[in-house]
Amino acid sequence: MRGEQYLLLPGPTPVPEKVLRAMSMPMINHRGPEFKELLLEVTAGVKKVYRTSQNVLIYSSSGSGVLEAAVVNFISPGDKVLVVSIGVFGDRFAKIAAEFGADVQKLAIPWGQAADPQAVKEVLDNDKNHEIKAILITHNETSTGVYNDLKAIRAAASHHPALFMVDAVSGLGAIDLQMDEWDLDVVVSGSQKAFMLPPGLGFMAFNEKALQVHRQSTNAKFYWDVSAGLKYLEKGQTPYTPAISLFYGLRESLALMQEEGLENTLDRHKRYRDLVRAGVKALGLKLLADERAASCAVTSVMAPEDIGANQIRKFMLEEFNIVLAGGQQKLDNVIFRIGHLGYVRELDLLAVLAALEITLVRLGYKVEMGAGLKKAETMLLEYHR
Repeated sequence: MRGEQYLLLPGPTPVPEKVLRAMSMPMINHRGPEFKELLLEVTAGVKKVYRTSQNVLIYSSSGSGVLEAAVVNFISPGDKVLVVSIGVFGDRFAKIAAEFGADVQKLAIPWGQAADPQAVKEVLDNDKNHEIKAILITHNETSTGVYNDLKAIRAAASHHPALFMVDAVSGLGAIDLQMDEWDLDVVVSGSQKAFMLPPGLGFMAFNEKALQVHRQSTNAKFYWDVSAGLKYLEKGQTPYTPAISLFYGLRESLALMQEEGLENTLDRHKRYRDLVRAGVKALGLKLLADERAASCAVTSVMAPEDIGANQIRKFMLEEFNIVLAGGQQKLDNVIFRIGHLGYVRELDLLAVLAALEITLVRLGYKVEMGAGLKKAETMLLEYHR
C-alpha cells in the first residue's frame, strides 16, 4: 500500500487539512465587505510574520512574480544594482533585474557557501559616488541549502544608501527575519513554503524609503504597480481579481502559525535541520552546506558518486512514495535535497531517514542499518525528555 505521498521538497510543501478545508469556502464578492474583512485580517497577520509595521501587499502570483514586482517598482532602467548570489535563485533575481534594464553587478559566491558580510562591504566601500541604487540578496537559497546572515550583511551595508531588497520566498517563517529591526527595505515571500499553502500568493513588504523610490521609478509596470495596490488596499480590495480560496487558506495558516508562536516555529525548523543533518551524517554521507550557513528549510546531501542523486530519488519515489528534490543546473545528479519546512512533522523525517537507509543498501552503498535513524531518535528523545 503506497498511501499518501511524503512530500519533502523545499516547496511546494504539505498543506494542513484545516487549510485545505478553509479553501473550500464558497466564493464571495472580491469587491464586497466580506473580502475586505478577510484581506485586512490576513495582511495584518502577514505583517506579524515579517515583524514589520510597514506596507504589505499580497499578490495572486508565484514567488518569481513578486521578485519581478520588487524590480519593476523599486529599480529603474539604467540603475546600477548589486546582486549577491549564492545559487540559482540569486541568479534569477539578477536576471529579472537585467531584463528590466538594470545595470547588474553580481557578487557571485561559490555554491554551498553563504555571502561574507565583509565582501559585500568592500564592494560598497568602492562605490564612492553611491552609483549602486539597490542591493539584491537571497535570504535562503533552496538550490544549495544555504542561508545568508541578513542581519550581519545589512549591518555591513548600513553606511550605503542603496535599497536593501531581500528574496525571502523560502526563508520567511522558517529562518529568523526581522524586517524593521534589521532595516530591510523590501522583502518578498511566497505562500507555498513555510506558510503551508499551495502556490499562488506572493507577499511584498516595503518601507517608506522604498515607497519614495517607487514614486520616482520609471520602469514599466501594470499588474505589479505598488501605487495601485496601496490605493485599493485602502478600500479593502486588490486592484485585480484575487485568488479568493487562497486568501481563506492564508487566514487559517496564519492562525496555525500564531497558535504555535513564531519563535516556536523558528525553533522547530532549527530542530528539523539539526535532526536531518545528524541523521544523514551518521550514514556516512556528506553535506553541501557548512554548519554555520546550513538552511533550516532544506538540506542538500551529496550523493555517493557511484550511485548518483537521481537514482536515489527514483528509488525513494517508486518504492516508498517519498518525493525529494534534485540538484539544479551544475548540481544535477550531484545532490538530493530534503525539504523540512512548513507542515512537516518529526515522524515524517524519521520515515524518510529509514527509507533512505534501505535505499542506500539496496543501491549497493555500505551503511550500518539503523545508524541514521538511531541518531535522529536519540536527538528527539532528548528533546522530548
